[in-house]
Amino acid sequence: MAFLDINGLSKTYAGSDGKPFAVFENVSFHIDKGEFVCIVGHSGCGKTSILNVLAGLDQASAGVVVMDQREVAGPSLDRGVVFQGHALMPWLSVMKNIAFAVKSRWPDWNRTQVTLHCQKYIDLVGLTGSEHKKPSALSGGMKQRVGIARAFAIQPKMLLLDEPFGALDALTRGVIQDELLKICAATHQTVFMITHDVDEAILLADKIMLMSNGPGAVIAEIVANTMPRGRTRNGIHHDPQYYRIRNHLVDFLVNRSKLFQSGEGGDRPKQPPLVRPGLAIDASPIQPRLHGAHGKVTPLVVSRKH
Repeated sequence: MAFLDINGLSKTYAGSDGKPFAVFENVSFHIDKGEFVCIVGHSGCGKTSILNVLAGLDQASAGVVVMDQREVAGPSLDRGVVFQGHALMPWLSVMKNIAFAVKSRWPDWNRTQVTLHCQKYIDLVGLTGSEHKKPSALSGGMKQRVGIARAFAIQPKMLLLDEPFGALDALTRGVIQDELLKICAATHQTVFMITHDVDEAILLADKIMLMSNGPGAVIAEIVANTMPRGRTRNGIHHDPQYYRIRNHLVDFLVNRSKLFQSGEGGDRPKQPPLVRPGLAIDASPIQPRLHGAHGKVTPLVVSRKH
């Protein structure tokens, strides 16, 4: 049995006309221990609703979620959640925000144990020296680091991330992505993450789940990231698999998701297929090439290398 097993999950709401409509339906997938999985799809397809069900913050209309052989029936410290908003308590310092969660997890610990444990995760996210600052004295990126440290500090069996970097500038986003990769590598954390950023998904995820458009959205396919772990933002574009995977994801979001929803893409499979576009043998790598004459370098262009 997989570490996380989702079977036949559906979420139905009452429409403005009183008639029920399904945001997503018959969603089934599994996540193995230590896997990093991203889910990608257009707004309104139910990604956050799925995450809320996994977190125990919402109930599905149908289906079941089983984590570590136990059914998810409500919130639990076994699942750490980081939202796009940092959700810090503004009257508490960095240390005390994290300590609040740690004390909930281990109520019998004394102050020294709590402080040492919190300090470990503060150091891990690169906030050493900011322990006693309150959220008002922190940048947006630093606040998100506190949220990540707080989630990791309770040592959850699974981490749920709802676009945690969506409101950050590109530079800060990249730095925290690198920190997240380091932490996950060190802790072997199981992660389920929502993102709209294709490049972020390729950098972070072992598998990328593609959702069709809502209402009535389903997981259309699961894309295996065949690039080796240890990926870096500066290095992934040198791997020819990167372009094949990226083109596959973008093509789905721009074209195939609409066809899939309309039914023009063929019958819906009972289980989403697992595809490996990075290993396609009919795609040639696209690499940058410098052209120059008489020792002069002209601008970078993109060409196909055969």
